[in-house]
Amino acid sequence: MEVLKGAAVTAAIKEQVQGMMEGLEGQPPKLAIVRVGERPDDLSYERGAMKRMEAFGLRAQSYAFPEEINGEDFKEAFAAINRDPDVTGILLLKPLPPQIPEREIEAIIDPAKDLDGISPVNMAKVFAGEADGFAPCTAEAVVEVLKAYGIPISGKRAVIVGRSLVVGRPLAMLLLKENATVTVCHTRTKNLEEECRRAEILVAAAGRAKMLGASHVGEQAVVIDVGINVDEDGKLCGDVDFASIDGRAAMATPVPGGVGAVTTAVLAKHLAQAAKRSRGL
Repeated sequence: MEVLKGAAVTAAIKEQVQGMMEGLEGQPPKLAIVRVGERPDDLSYERGAMKRMEAFGLRAQSYAFPEEINGEDFKEAFAAINRDPDVTGILLLKPLPPQIPEREIEAIIDPAKDLDGISPVNMAKVFAGEADGFAPCTAEAVVEVLKAYGIPISGKRAVIVGRSLVVGRPLAMLLLKENATVTVCHTRTKNLEEECRRAEILVAAAGRAKMLGASHVGEQAVVIDVGINVDEDGKLCGDVDFASIDGRAAMATPVPGGVGAVTTAVLAKHLAQAAKRSRGL
């Protein structure tokens, strides 16, 4: 089984970003990472995103707010970040605490700065197949991995296990745009193993540790594992039991070191795209 590592994909995206930045004068584009509270996964993602932006020659700044911040106070502060002409793109780490109306925040974010595709405008553009909207970075990272390794998508049977607005549903739209035949499954799908075995491209995005094993994977399938979980030994693992599919799948992404590594590179690519669009390039 060939292991599809994210490092090679990230390196290719870095070259794209550097090419996009040629001709852009003045300060490099700036990413605003907006975080409420101190959740360990948010802090980990923030650190990774900050490092990625620095490595790509881009700027990033963290805007951290206390967990107990009043909803109206946060809306006011977020609106100020949203208006700041020095901020090229915004990454809002979710979920937000219950006192903050998440849907209202998603509605007011500037679609041109919404790098992770959370605004209703960008969601609609992704579902309409329009090229000028930002898709969620993780969903787009899956497509980047497939393309970087030269894996054909057009005409292939793709099965996605997971129906979230962050990965499953937008990824279905991105794969349809590439002319795949897409089935979206979830934890309540009947005969899940059978549905998965039909896939030539199987994407695991359900958020359950080692949920999919060898019995879910068809011979010579390509398996893309989006899940990031912690197993019983306290180690990072995906939604796929990686060891069990060796010898059955043709290719698979590992966790860690697979799609997750590509997601922040896609974020950087979106930041560069936002900068070019804002300057009419």
